[in-house]
Amino acid sequence: MRLISGLLVAGSLWAQPAVTDLLERRTLELLAGAEKSCECVLGVAAVDLETGAIFGLNLDTVFPQASAIKIPIMVEVFRAARAGRLRLEERVRLEPADVVGGSGKLKEELKRGPVERSVRELVELMIRESDNVATNKLITRVGMEEVNRTLDGLGLYRTRLRRRMMDVAAATRDEENVSTPREMARLAEMLYRGQLVDEAACREMIEILKTVRASMRKAVPPEVAVAAKPGELPGVRTETGIVFLPGRPFVLSVMSAFLPDKTEPVEGVTRIVYEHFQRLARSNRYGHRVR
Repeated sequence: MRLISGLLVAGSLWAQPAVTDLLERRTLELLAGAEKSCECVLGVAAVDLETGAIFGLNLDTVFPQASAIKIPIMVEVFRAARAGRLRLEERVRLEPADVVGGSGKLKEELKRGPVERSVRELVELMIRESDNVATNKLITRVGMEEVNRTLDGLGLYRTRLRRRMMDVAAATRDEENVSTPREMARLAEMLYRGQLVDEAACREMIEILKTVRASMRKAVPPEVAVAAKPGELPGVRTETGIVFLPGRPFVLSVMSAFLPDKTEPVEGVTRIVYEHFQRLARSNRYGHRVR
């Protein structure tokens, strides 16, 4: 290794970054600009599902997850079903006493009396409608400790289910459901690769996530499938998902905190990251657009 005219040389090769590295650097600069413009704290993790490479912003910072924590809960339900601790078709009775605030339609139905749903239907309501009544019933059914034990087994030690939905007193005590951009992206990557529970369970969970009206969906062309789960609390927006871009699928996890009112950074961040992977999908390794 030697210095010639201000350039670092290794043998006969100029030690310069590849154009793909420069593209990543540009994307990171755009993400930093998005954080500044939204006047918030922003975390982003993007995983190239072709190579496994990850890049992002504040990758290992712990953020509140809001309803995105429902992805690990879903994983635990499918895990319990495969282990024989429950059946996805078993019926669960819900009572008016189960009503909590926030999103979901079950609370309205329960005003008229008890209702029954299958475990699978509760999972679908938890993910598609972000129903908090369904979520809390599933937490009771599988156990909060089991969710966290499974996360430990996956190496996701900073992803924690700490409270039931809409427990304001617990939130006031800082008992938030939390994760990091890297860990939620890793969970979504394992889901994509069929490494959670089994391949059939992963396919079913992905299909459920595809039904969600997610912010990522708004930033991606309609012909590109998206499987994602958003979360929202005062001052917080988060979303983790898989974008099935042909030729360059990717995972994206976006987390934000200390947001001003009516600010939503997920869609804008998704556009930046989608453009990054779309350029890779269309080009060879040197940036020559060949598709």
